[in-house]
Amino acid sequence: MSQEHVKAAMEKAIAGINSNPGSAKLVFRAETELVDNVKCSARVRNFPTMTIDEPPELAGSDAGPNPVELVLVALGTCQEIMYSAYAAVLGVPLESVKCNLRGYLDLRGLFAMDPNVPSGYQKIVYETVLESPADTETLKKLIEMVETHCPVLDTVQRPVEVSGSVMVNGRAITVEAAE
Repeated sequence: MSQEHVKAAMEKAIAGINSNPGSAKLVFRAETELVDNVKCSARVRNFPTMTIDEPPELAGSDAGPNPVELVLVALGTCQEIMYSAYAAVLGVPLESVKCNLRGYLDLRGLFAMDPNVPSGYQKIVYETVLESPADTETLKKLIEMVETHCPVLDTVQRPVEVSGSVMVNGRAITVEAAE
């Protein structure tokens, strides 16, 4: 796919939103299910079912990436997509975009061993590697656009409202939050 194709798609989406602002609001969906032990399946749109699993050290069979690895994948690929999209719209030539990511997690939080340790990542570090013949000032503008508008980066950097419910045997079960 050429940069012109990406630019045309982005411009068409922007024009559509300008003519119908309500079309800017999207809802993404996923369905997941525990399959066996700690192995799960995930379905998104009409794509083949994905397998999510843990490494053997965490009781898995290593049949696929685990959920916290998927967070890193989501961030890296979102950065790459945003670089492609903004480069196309801004006319910045890109030869390649790659992300290297590391997530730091302390298992004491996951295993409820220390109430002061969060169960998720304490730190995520990413390095985006760009290859481009563009000048430094042009690349700085591109980087600023991506860093300030990448949806996954935004999601992991700020508090996001999350709500949920649990159904057991067809009945909603509520648990009072600990104080």
